[in-house]
Amino acid sequence: SFALASKLVSSLGDKYSRVINVDTYSKYQRFDMVGVGIPLITDGDKRVIVAAPPVKGSSSAREKLRVGDVVSAVNGVSTTNREPLKIVEQIEENPTAKTVTFSMKREEDGVVVRNWDVVLERQFEEVSDPTRFKLQTRSDGTKVGYIKITEFNSLVVTKLTEALTELKAKGATAYVLDVRSNPGGAFQSATEIAGLFLNDEVATIMVGKNGDSYPFRTTSGKVVLPTQDPVVIWVDQNTASASEVLTAALRDNCRAVFMGKTQTFGKGKIQAVYGLENGGGLILTVAKYVGPNGSQVRLMNGGLP
Repeated sequence: SFALASKLVSSLGDKYSRVINVDTYSKYQRFDMVGVGIPLITDGDKRVIVAAPPVKGSSSAREKLRVGDVVSAVNGVSTTNREPLKIVEQIEENPTAKTVTFSMKREEDGVVVRNWDVVLERQFEEVSDPTRFKLQTRSDGTKVGYIKITEFNSLVVTKLTEALTELKAKGATAYVLDVRSNPGGAFQSATEIAGLFLNDEVATIMVGKNGDSYPFRTTSGKVVLPTQDPVVIWVDQNTASASEVLTAALRDNCRAVFMGKTQTFGKGKIQAVYGLENGGGLILTVAKYVGPNGSQVRLMNGGLP
């Protein structure tokens, strides 16, 4: 039962891990950056596998993918020694692609019983544009591009890129990113957004339960703004998760300063969302993250690089 499962998860002692019902789980699909209805993890042999039952109605469900199926390649690129978040970044390099091809392997009792390629249709829930932007001219003539980001959903990278590009074309030479009351969302989208400002720099560091660290770097060649254009990030006590990842990435790399009356939320956790057979879901803390300089991500007022 839901109550029993919730009690079991609460025994982990992590206030952020929890079981969610069907309606809540469906809302979390707006953070899905891949759109095929399955989460991916690495197993004990460092293989990328399907972590949970496919979302009902998704292309993975129609193709009858199973928990434990091995994803050996994505669009022809091997998954060997790669983290799932890096695979998501690979898929997001072509965000308008309608399909993605997984090379699959299924084992039973340690014996490979099937190898096959499957073309999965990318489907996304109806998602609202998480950005609002405008151009303002200060008394000294400086044109400032203001962008409000409400959450880090599956559209945020595309929409923020469009906003920055339009503001730059209109003459903006300084920028404000407003992530006040932004609860975060898709972790990987924060590193992708950092790549609009930073070229091949460490955006954040994931720390596993054994203390192993995995730096996540921004992409190369996707910077939108001139490096001399100043950037200020507005934060508050409800700035959390991916919002803090982005802010710390730009602050620690001396690309932005941030301002706010209070410290940010300071969650500092990476969570995976797994589908359950009853249509609900499990949100589980799988790692923590720190800023590029190794500091805990709980940002205080007056963040100078």
